[in-house]
Amino acid sequence: MLTFVSPMLLHKSEQPFDSKDYITELKLDGIRLIYSVDEQEKVRLFSRHNNDITSKFPELHSLGLPPGTVLDGELIVSDTKGKPDFEAVMSRFMSHKNKTPVSFVAFDVIKHHGKRVTGLPLIHRKGILSELVPTDSAFLAKMQFSEGHGAAYFEAVKDHNLEGIVLKRKDSRYQVGKRSKDWLKVINYQYAEVFLIGYRKQPKDFGWLLTDSDGKYMGVMELGVPPKDRSKVYRAPVLKENEDFAYIAPIGVRVKFRNYTKTGLLRLPSFDGWLS
Repeated sequence: MLTFVSPMLLHKSEQPFDSKDYITELKLDGIRLIYSVDEQEKVRLFSRHNNDITSKFPELHSLGLPPGTVLDGELIVSDTKGKPDFEAVMSRFMSHKNKTPVSFVAFDVIKHHGKRVTGLPLIHRKGILSELVPTDSAFLAKMQFSEGHGAAYFEAVKDHNLEGIVLKRKDSRYQVGKRSKDWLKVINYQYAEVFLIGYRKQPKDFGWLLTDSDGKYMGVMELGVPPKDRSKVYRAPVLKENEDFAYIAPIGVRVKFRNYTKTGLLRLPSFDGWLS
């Protein structure tokens, strides 16, 4: 019987570091995927939130993995340069008509031959993964990793404009459903100076409207704003308003974000400070 296994989650680290006690992996920009094969070789695919998404990706149903296998990894779509394309994988996820090729990149083993291996050290589980996926293919690959060298790896990620890195303790156990500091993510943020021109009126649905210096809409910032900085905005005189937004005189703000979307918006902008 196939059951969902809630994946282990990452804590944030502001800076990369070098340590012989850690491995370094590329952080892939895709959809977290739990891949299960039961004892009758029936395949099920689950998102991190326990949604059964098996039917969305029929090309992943016959990857040759043995019965009793559960893998953790990332579902990605690569662009023409071989980089993970988040918008492309989401488009594929949202539409049954979209046939863009996907790949599953496995980075951990939860079950092997029907038995949980979550109590084994990570470096041991990596060995099992290499046995399960001895050769990478277009549909299934294993995550490559380096022992240590986190700082240099992160510099290479920045040079290639990739999402970031993940640093994992070599002896870490797989902590089902928990966010652990044994696994750390370092995001390759980009930064921009933009203008805040308004805010959502419903306090439970926080969001600040952003534009560039020419007044072009750049998205809504919903993350990372301390209470004291929120109060500064809510004290500003309201110039006009509608049912959803109150508009104020532009205030310069520095934001960090993942990347620009294909329509030129800031993806996941978060507050980084005021412009003087």
